[in-house]
Parts: sequence; C-alpha cells; structure tokens
Amino acid sequence: MNNMQNDRRVRSVVIVGGGTAGWMTAAAMSKLLSKDIAVRLIESDEISTIGVGEATIPKIKLFNQALELDENEFMKFTQGTFKLGIEFVNWGHIGESYVHGFGDIGRDLGVVEFYQYWLRAQREGKVPDLQAFSLNNVAAKQGKFMRATDPRDTAAPAALSRIANAFQFDAGLYAKYLRGYAEARGIKRTEGKIVDTILRQGDGFIEAIVLENGERVSGDLFIDCSGFRGLLIEQALHTGYEDWTHWLPCDRAVALPTESVEAPIPYTRATAHTAGWQWRIPLQHRVGNGHVFCSRFMSEDEAIDILVKNVSGAPMAEPRVLKFTTGKRKKSWNRNCIAIGLSSGFMEPLESTSIHLIQSAIARLFTFFPDRDFAQEGIDEFNRQSDFEMDRIRDFLILHYKVTRRDDSPFWNYCRTMDIPEPLARKIKLYEANGRIQRDNDELFATVSWLQVMHGQGLKPQRFHPLTNVLTTQENLHFMQVQKSLVDQAVAVMPTHGDFIAKYCAAR
Repeated sequence: MNNMQNDRRVRSVVIVGGGTAGWMTAAAMSKLLSKDIAVRLIESDEISTIGVGEATIPKIKLFNQALELDENEFMKFTQGTFKLGIEFVNWGHIGESYVHGFGDIGRDLGVVEFYQYWLRAQREGKVPDLQAFSLNNVAAKQGKFMRATDPRDTAAPAALSRIANAFQFDAGLYAKYLRGYAEARGIKRTEGKIVDTILRQGDGFIEAIVLENGERVSGDLFIDCSGFRGLLIEQALHTGYEDWTHWLPCDRAVALPTESVEAPIPYTRATAHTAGWQWRIPLQHRVGNGHVFCSRFMSEDEAIDILVKNVSGAPMAEPRVLKFTTGKRKKSWNRNCIAIGLSSGFMEPLESTSIHLIQSAIARLFTFFPDRDFAQEGIDEFNRQSDFEMDRIRDFLILHYKVTRRDDSPFWNYCRTMDIPEPLARKIKLYEANGRIQRDNDELFATVSWLQVMHGQGLKPQRFHPLTNVLTTQENLHFMQVQKSLVDQAVAVMPTHGDFIAKYCAAR
C-alpha cells in the first residue's frame, strides 16, 4: 500500500487538440513513453486547423528518425517535396533576391570561417557572390536535388555528403499520417468539443475537462494543442501573452492553394510586397500560397488582390484570411498544463519555424517530464529554455524587416527605422564592424544563416578577419576557385528535383 501511495509517476496524459501539434506530440509519446502511461487525444472535427502547406527546417529529420519513419513512405503520403532553403525576393531592395540555403558555405580554413576569406577576396580580386559557394543554393536555383551521400563513398564528389535538406508537405496529411502512427501504438482518440475546464481547489491545477456530451476527462498532465485559442493555457489558466507586433507588425495572412503548373522547385519562396510578403510552397499535388500582411498598412481586399495576381495555376479554394498576434505565452508550462504549437505563441512562417517549435517543445517535455509533484524548478527551466528559443528566433525574423533599403511604402519605412531588441542591434553592429557573427549558446539559427540574411539584404562589413592573411592574395583567390569548383562538380551530377521524387517518393 505504501508503495502505491509513494508512486508519484504521471499515469495519464490528456492532449487537447489534434492538428500538427497534437499528433506530433501523440506520435512521440506513443513511441517514447512507457506503455503504463495512458495518453488520450481529444479533438473535434468541427474545429478546423490552420492546414496550409507547411515548410520545415532540417531538424525535422531528427524527429522523423526518432519515430523511425520510412522517409519515402512519409513523403508519398504527405504529397511532400524536398527543400534546400528559402529564396527571398525584394527584401533588401526591389529587384534583388538571395537564397538562405541550409548547410555550409565553403570550407573553413584553420580557426577562421570561410566567409572571412571570401570578404578578403572580394576586396583583392574578382570573386563570385557568396551564394556560389553554397551547394544548397546552387542546386536549388538549378532545380536539382538528391539526399546526402555517405562521406565514406569515395566515388561521389565529397561535397555531396554535406547536402542538408528539409521538407515541404501538406500539414493536414502529415497530421493524418502521424495519427495513424500514434493510434497503431495505443494512443486513444476521442471526438468531441470541450465545453468546460475544471480546476482543482487549492492550487488551480487542471483536474479535468468536460466534453459536450457530458463526459468528464481527468488527467495528471494536460497538453494544450488547441491552436490560437489556447483553450487550457489561456482561457482556463489565464497565463498571459507577450505581444511582439512592435517588431513584427504583420497580423494577417491570406491562404490560397493553387494547382501545380510546373515541376516543383526544391525551395520555398518568400516575396516581399508593399506591406508584407507572399509565401510559395510547392507540393506534389498543389502549391501552397499565402500573403502575410499588416492590417495597419493594407486592407484585406488589397492583400487578397495582390495574392491572386501573383500566383501561378488556378485557385483550388477561396482565399482564407487568418488573424494572429505575433508573440508568445508568458509561460509555456503553467501548473500541470504545457502549451505546444500555436497555443504557446506565434511567429509568422518566414523562416519555417512553426513545426520546429512544436518539435523542440516535445523534446523539452521529455527532458523535463514531471511526476505528479510537478517540481517548480523543472517547470521554470522548461520555460526559460522556451523563452530563449522564441526570443532568438524572433530576433532573426526581425532582421529580415530591419535590414532593408526599401523606402517605397510606409510599411517598409516603419520597419527600416523601428527600434529593435538590444541583442539583435548588437549582432548587426558587430557584423558591420568586422564581419563577425556572435551566436548565443544554443540558439536555433547557425552563423551561416545569419550571414546569408545579413549579406543577402545588403549589410556590408567594414573589414575582414586579420588572420586570413595566413594566405597570400593569390593563394586566397585560388582557394576561392577550388571551393567553387567543388560545388559545381557536385551539382553537375545531381538529378533534377522532379526526377528524384519520381524515382523514390512520388505520391500514389
């Protein structure tokens, strides 16, 4: 009897909401939690999820690998395509574009990054743009793709082992795929609308939720995947929200799927307009399009008109307007409730971080998985890490708006001149001074990501690293030529993106 009383393990988990966040959480729990923890997911077919085409970053491969998913099967089911990076059009200035590609750029030499040698070469001779030294960027623009080769394969160009990729897929189909995975491993799904949340007297923990049919569902741990509504984290627990629209002023999006009229490109495109930007995510069966905009500077009708005029292929649905407030919940974990996905906060999908934030929250949950005592120290560290991750991603997104030479509209004038968070201002000044990029601890975006956006949008360092002088001018220019030829040789043997999909993972 004493053993039973002393057993403080969590025995029941209730996930509120399906969609990508709910079913990613359920799938991970079905794979990684012990079988004596009952997991139940409650969702209503009446409540729609956001469900636009979704682009991702390479870390999603770690999630899929943890679930031991067959990548080709997953791609077939979700109508997926491969993604080498994101092309940004008209951000630094109208008529300019660049690719933020995954993977590395050139090869570092000694203790100094490749791009410092490139900065020096720029001043001392004629060298191609930085993007020419990125395998992902060059392959993306040529419409080519293949998976990374084994580094031990001496028959393949060495650079092919460094391909980094993510995916573009139908988010609704991804949730459906993971639902099948989770239910096959014992996750119980309940169809129903939640009409009430019962809090425990004394400490305000969630005791149970009540469904429309009167059923009362109790649990030890509740995961809020209810989207923008924040059914538990906000409506029941009143956690509070930190608003970031001062720095990220867009607050609306119009989504519009269209028919595919060309082979899918292996990258996402983000095209800046007069008061926001347009996404284009090519899938196998359609193209996901959307226009993110700021309602202070543009009406919904104008935003819809701009989107409709700038898509290729016939619309497959009516334009759908989504409203949002960029920011984060003041606590992702409050009492015995953890918000995952849109219920924890929202940042526009400019750098495809939405699914990554779900994935990292799930990983953090397993790291700090509680017992029924819910030690506050673990909750506080979970929230500290969540805040750090969100804050640094926020700064990276602000960079796209702040570092621009556009002065063609009130929106861009506001963005170019707005105050920005101090850590971001420090990063920009450091880069302008000498091309150095400082990452804080485990922030998501790597040095090469910051470099590509800063360089792509027109920031120019005043000087380069003095340790590059280990090479003579001629040696450095030769180093540039070798690095570029390695990229060109690798891209030359890659198949087209369309051919690769047709061979390995064409949807049924």
